[in-house]
Amino acid sequence: MALRINDFLTGLFLGVQIRLVDFKIEFGRLYKEDEMRIVLADEISPDNCRLWDLKTNEKMDKDRFRQDLGRVEEAYQEVARRLGILPEGGPADIKGPKIVQ
Repeated sequence: MALRINDFLTGLFLGVQIRLVDFKIEFGRLYKEDEMRIVLADEISPDNCRLWDLKTNEKMDKDRFRQDLGRVEEAYQEVARRLGILPEGGPADIKGPKIVQ
């Protein structure tokens, strides 16, 4: 299962010009009636992956914080933008719920 996850994530990140250097994952047991399955039970984020820009090798992960490189939030947002999770303008472009009176 870990090898399949690695293959998937490697391709996903290469598709957005990010090198997946390494990552950590945790597994859990999921019980349904008398059947038990092993499942991925962890998040996939710059907090548990080492992600480097494919062209510049700039770190876009937790090492920005650990090595005091600065711009941690911007690096995480860039990863999210490349994956299509965050709009180009950043968090300010996300429309919240409408207030109804």
